[in-house]
Amino acid sequence: MLFIRYLSRLAPLLMGLACSPGLLAADTVRVATYNLENYLEGAVGTRPAKTAAAKAKIREGIRALKPDVLALQEVGGVPALLELRAALKAEGLDFPHWNLATGFDTNIFVAVLSKLPFTATHPHTNLNYLLAGRRMQVSRGFAEVALNVSDRYAFTLITAHLKSRRAVATADEGDMRLAEARLLRELVDARLAANPKANLVVLGDFNDVYDSLAAKEVIGRGANKLVDTRPAERNGDNLPNDNPRYNPRNITWTHFYGKEDSYSRIDYILVSSGMARELVSDETYVLALSNWGAGSDHRPLVATFTAQDQ
Repeated sequence: MLFIRYLSRLAPLLMGLACSPGLLAADTVRVATYNLENYLEGAVGTRPAKTAAAKAKIREGIRALKPDVLALQEVGGVPALLELRAALKAEGLDFPHWNLATGFDTNIFVAVLSKLPFTATHPHTNLNYLLAGRRMQVSRGFAEVALNVSDRYAFTLITAHLKSRRAVATADEGDMRLAEARLLRELVDARLAANPKANLVVLGDFNDVYDSLAAKEVIGRGANKLVDTRPAERNGDNLPNDNPRYNPRNITWTHFYGKEDSYSRIDYILVSSGMARELVSDETYVLALSNWGAGSDHRPLVATFTAQDQ
């Protein structure tokens, strides 16, 4: 009887340790990225304010993914981010922790919403490069956060939104995007030089296809080459490509480009070789949602990982 009383008193304490604030009790962690296409509270220049209907469709997509950590692009500042966070919480999806990184572009930003607390944040807000004799700045900056899933698993996340394919007068847009990609890659190399076994996620809108110079630059080469998780629609496609040099013919596009009337994969979730071992492929996908375009010209994607080093 004394032993039973002891267990009854100990149980709440053990439950509190197992579910300590900010740490996940689950065996996996879900990481998502989503370009929200001008998630603005008010119109800015040619960028319109986000409508209530568009916001609702975005929240529907996020709720469907059920991410633990969510990287965002084209967020219209802290008020817009907090409005989205509050609306998601009211609908049952709470992200207590958030981080937003500023950049040269003062209208749209990159940000992170998280169920997990950040053990460190490193916003890269003033990166610059030399192009054709001109000093230029990274438009949207990079948001970098470190997170502990549990006492057994931690990872670092860097999200980016590289230069768009929209032509500008200052320089060639492709050259600008490649220069930004090189700076992003420098951050990756620095993290992996410090710890070659680091769990690292690099994700967001790279604004270019897989075979482009910019995407190849971020992915890298050699021992520190990042692994493409390659999320695809969960529509039943499971056959390999007849040509073994190429990826399967499943549906991976993430963006509709109205000017070209084209669909392409320009949003990525890349991981270090150490973290790739924890990838849960069956729970890594691009969300196929009816009327997805009512929310954004991008589709969200998620990758799931076993929360223990393999």
